[in-house]
Amino acid sequence: MLKYIRNMLNRRWDSKLFVYYIMERSIGVFDSGMGGISTLIELKKMLPNENFIYYGDSENAPYGTKTSEEILELSMSVAEKLVHRNVKAIVVACNTATSIAVKSLREKYKDIIIIGVEPALKLGIDAGAKNIMVMATNATLREKKFNKLADEYAKSCNVIKMPCPELVQIAENGFLENKDICKEQIYKYFKSYRESNIDAIVLGCTHFLFYKNYIKEFVKDGCFIVDGNLGTAKHLKNQLLRRNILNTTSSIGEIEFINSQIKKTGEIDKLELSKKIYKMFY
Repeated sequence: MLKYIRNMLNRRWDSKLFVYYIMERSIGVFDSGMGGISTLIELKKMLPNENFIYYGDSENAPYGTKTSEEILELSMSVAEKLVHRNVKAIVVACNTATSIAVKSLREKYKDIIIIGVEPALKLGIDAGAKNIMVMATNATLREKKFNKLADEYAKSCNVIKMPCPELVQIAENGFLENKDICKEQIYKYFKSYRESNIDAIVLGCTHFLFYKNYIKEFVKDGCFIVDGNLGTAKHLKNQLLRRNILNTTSSIGEIEFINSQIKKTGEIDKLELSKKIYKMFY
């Protein structure tokens, strides 16, 4: 009898240790480059005790100009690398990769929380906007999932699609601190719409969060800017709570930055750029 009780106590202790082990595992976050850092920042604010691994796939950036097949293959490859790092959740911090790969990732990794980011079009509509501009990559704007959603709301509002690939490149090339370059490019996008009645702008690419304050200078009073990062962070927290694997330790979690760049002579160091951008905006 004593032996039986001792075995039961050991099993309970082992179970508790296993739960703690899962809780303290890292959360993987990935993007084609720097954009997902804006998502990482929101996640870190809401989940300060969690450990994160941020993977920037700069060697294959940008995803937004690639075919759907290429984006799916790259996304699955990065996710596999994160799974090998024993993550408890993966956040696809790229609108383009989410729209194309998140379903396949969930089918393959059923035991891991998979969270994606998507253009927060519905938030703009729920707020009563009638003319909504969606700033996104070419790949996101051509995806069936996004267009189906846009078509569903076509009767209640006007959706204007604005591909902005140059904003991705400015961030990836390390020019976010150059106000002149940022403002000049944003002006080129908005100059044709200065007299329009746009009342909401949806930032459909995680890179574009870095330009939020610049964009405000080019829109009319009353036009609000919508992004999905806060919703993504809330969704992840709810999933962690539901599975009882939220990190409840009292210590602040760590962030490990990884980048796929194979650095060539004269190229900017993308790993160091990732850390710099995080510090700039956190």
